[in-house]
Amino acid sequence: SELIKPYLGSKYKLTEIPKSLVFHMSKHSSPVNEIQWCPVREQSHMLLSASMDKTIKVWDAVDTGCCLKTFSCHSCAVRAAQWSSCGRRILSGGFDSMLHLTDVETGKQIFSSRNEFRISALKFHPTDSNIFICGGFSPEVKAWDIRTCKMTRVYKAAVQQTLDILFLTEGKEFLTSTDAVSRDSADRTIIAWDFQSAAKISNQIFHERYTCPSLALHPGESVFVAQTNGNYVALFSSQRPYRINKKKRYEGHKVEGFAVGCEFSPDGTLLVTGSSDGKVFFYNYHTARIIRTLSAHKEACVSAIFHPVLPSLLATCDWTGEIKIWQ
Repeated sequence: SELIKPYLGSKYKLTEIPKSLVFHMSKHSSPVNEIQWCPVREQSHMLLSASMDKTIKVWDAVDTGCCLKTFSCHSCAVRAAQWSSCGRRILSGGFDSMLHLTDVETGKQIFSSRNEFRISALKFHPTDSNIFICGGFSPEVKAWDIRTCKMTRVYKAAVQQTLDILFLTEGKEFLTSTDAVSRDSADRTIIAWDFQSAAKISNQIFHERYTCPSLALHPGESVFVAQTNGNYVALFSSQRPYRINKKKRYEGHKVEGFAVGCEFSPDGTLLVTGSSDGKVFFYNYHTARIIRTLSAHKEACVSAIFHPVLPSLLATCDWTGEIKIWQ
């Protein structure tokens, strides 16, 4: 992309809040579950989207707003999809219990495997691109190796469903957020795991009686956030014992049972989140105050993500299947 080229040589400058709509992309016929910019800086004009309409699409979301590729390898809703670190492959999992690793150029499956449960969360290991973790409608979370097409580890939790997975620094530990909230206890809502030994490090991290549909790691500081169904984002230390910061709470947006995502800006100054009323909320990370809201969609906005290179470009998606690019 000619628009990205001038930014590649220099360091990322301060994130700006987008003001206007650039592209309105509506090729999906059902809710969009996930969007992700390509992690390779030179190819970061490409945006990946996974939808309930059983497809994964790749868009040129910087120059043209056009759909470049559509992959229809799943027979049910695609709940989770991730770029590989090289930007040449897409890992996806869905309600058909299938895992696919697709070559973006050819559309062929490099790896396919039937899982024992419907998949709702996938994450590549941050330092070993051959390993990924998958979770879903099951008490177990599994680590897979793409090279052997086999499962390498099983992490057992007494829960019904994994909602999100977050690797902490260097991938030695990771977190899972689950739907285990009972009337008398809220332990196990967020569980910390040792990646190598598959041992539980802690399940006493979050004590409020709310599920946490999404987790995000700060790009520069040792903290992470959890989106909660209590209509606020909670802040935690990413170092053991993962204490919650009781002084900071990012509130004002609505979750209302949707899997609303939250993300930090690449420079870590802003926290951005969707909202079930279709808005996007921009919070000052340090003060937890709302800086601005954007009326982005008519239906629930489930994801809002800043571009990794361009300092004010934002992608959002909603429950009707629309994707919008803002600048």
